[in-house]
Amino acid sequence: MNVGAAQHLVGGNLVIATHNAGKLKEIGALLAPYGMECISAGALGLPEPAETGTTFIENALIKARAAAEASGLPALADDSGLSVASLEGRPGVYTADWAERQWFEGPAGRDWYMAMGKVEGMLQAMGSDVDRSCWFSCVLALAWPDGESVVYEGRVDGTFTWPPRGDKGFGYDPVFVPLGRSGTFAEIDPTEKQGMSHRADAFAKLVAEQFGA
Repeated sequence: MNVGAAQHLVGGNLVIATHNAGKLKEIGALLAPYGMECISAGALGLPEPAETGTTFIENALIKARAAAEASGLPALADDSGLSVASLEGRPGVYTADWAERQWFEGPAGRDWYMAMGKVEGMLQAMGSDVDRSCWFSCVLALAWPDGESVVYEGRVDGTFTWPPRGDKGFGYDPVFVPLGRSGTFAEIDPTEKQGMSHRADAFAKLVAEQFGA
């Protein structure tokens, strides 16, 4: 899905609009073969814009455009989340919000175990035969300082499992078992995960268009 972009990446510096070290590492590994040197918005001291969109596309564009404008460099933003079929697609675009701790729950920040437990609690309340199918969605938004942008969408389907398993992932990875596999995303080797994840799906589309690969 294009949003008026005519430019293409040609190697060099690229701002990854994130303050998440795990996400930067994963994205950086995917782009390294194409001559891109990735630096995070956090490392540049850029503020995190308010994600006021109601879709993954809207939020990804908000982050990418803000980072490109502030840095004067091309910027790539990822907005992704877990959607559970029985919860009518929730948490979806609010995936990260479900992990936000309130002031009375301790220090500010994100508690992913709490978020995973929230999903599990809602599924348990629906009975033992509840449909646990779910999917990860990813939207990559690429923006340039002049305002041009383009987005790419990816998805991977799987099953929500409990209790969480594995220590190789982040976010909801420990409770997501991709279709055809027995291990969670947090149990699968990161290199293997990079080839099958929702982010990999979106990246394959980005790479095909941006680098002709």
